[in-house]
Amino acid sequence: MSAAPTPTELADLAEAIAIEAASLAARRRAEGVEVADRKSSIVDVVTAADREVETLVHDRIRTARPDDGFLGEETGATTGTTGITWVVDPIDGTVNYLYGSPQYAVSIGVVRGEPDPAAWEPVAGVVVAPATGDVYRAVAGGPATLNGSTITASEPASLAETLVATGFGYTADRRREQVAVLAGLLGEVRDIRRGGSAALDCCAVATGTVDAYYERGINPWDMAAGAVVAASAGAVLRTWDAGGTRSFLFAAPSIAGPLEALVRAAEAEALRG
Repeated sequence: MSAAPTPTELADLAEAIAIEAASLAARRRAEGVEVADRKSSIVDVVTAADREVETLVHDRIRTARPDDGFLGEETGATTGTTGITWVVDPIDGTVNYLYGSPQYAVSIGVVRGEPDPAAWEPVAGVVVAPATGDVYRAVAGGPATLNGSTITASEPASLAETLVATGFGYTADRRREQVAVLAGLLGEVRDIRRGGSAALDCCAVATGTVDAYYERGINPWDMAAGAVVAASAGAVLRTWDAGGTRSFLFAAPSIAGPLEALVRAAEAEALRG
């Protein structure tokens, strides 16, 4: 790879590493998974496989691009000198992984600038679902693909015809607030889905499997790759501050505005309560 790689070259590297990492995650899942640690609460778990898969990804990136920055869920941030940072979630959807659900993914995003969604410039993103072998990929400004075929976000005609994915945090207070937000949405949209992997929820918006995905408090590694895929498929990304925590909305353009207004109003009501 050249000293100044193209976005496509970076996506190629991300895809190769993510596929290898997904194979390792799937093997470890087949062998059986045990909780190695807990983070924000008793239900916010880390498995030994999370750490092993991130180590593999980190090592492969370091070998190919030793001067780039790195931000991983399990190992934290390392500053680089090239302006490029790799933002990695080794197993997004760890609880699903623990329980044997197929809704988990390896997520590798490539950005320029600080590893903060409010400041970075997206370059490329790859999300691989080990249980199905599905590979979602995009370069910023280019098409999004699923297993090599172009994918496009949906175009619901109204909020009443909008299928919305969401997720929940791991602390009791955050969950109570998120459930209160749902109460403000359920009567206005088609239905709600809860998959358990932010990366795959973003990709679901990209394929039109859902019309929108919103969540308050997701981390940079949860959405770095999926955001590129969703945006490249034509989805709109909206973000705002809600009670000191950032909210994210990935939505079909036809309903992004009214859905953002609805979610913001529901969040404001929930936070007042």
